[in-house]
Amino acid sequence: MLPVETIGRLLDAAARVTRDHMNPLLAEVGLHVGEFDVLTPLRRSGAPYVLSPTQLSEAALISSGGMTDRLDRLERAGLVERRPDPHDRRGRQIALTAAGKRVIDDMIGRMVAMETELLSVLTEAEQKKLNALLKKLLAGI
Repeated sequence: MLPVETIGRLLDAAARVTRDHMNPLLAEVGLHVGEFDVLTPLRRSGAPYVLSPTQLSEAALISSGGMTDRLDRLERAGLVERRPDPHDRRGRQIALTAAGKRVIDDMIGRMVAMETELLSVLTEAEQKKLNALLKKLLAGI
């Protein structure tokens, strides 16, 4: 049945990319995929690389409890720091440290190279078509 086969292949591809490629690459610097998913929106936010925990939870598509665990690990590793929110004395902000910026800058380049290699089995036109179809599928979900 086509729907079962298609969704099965999507799930299998995602699991293989994560397990066989992303996890080993990130493990080299002591990170997990979930932690990488916290560092990347901080880096994309631009200087001074600061976001609220809520903004990070929304970007990483996880609960606030899950975000707290990730932030605890990243803070212990010296990659982020919690700061008081200057606009809300009860609030906190999460800032990327200099060490965190170095790690994410290095990993983004390596991650893009790995993704480029994985997609090299497809032509550029096929990659564009797959991207467009996945975008359409996600919009419909």
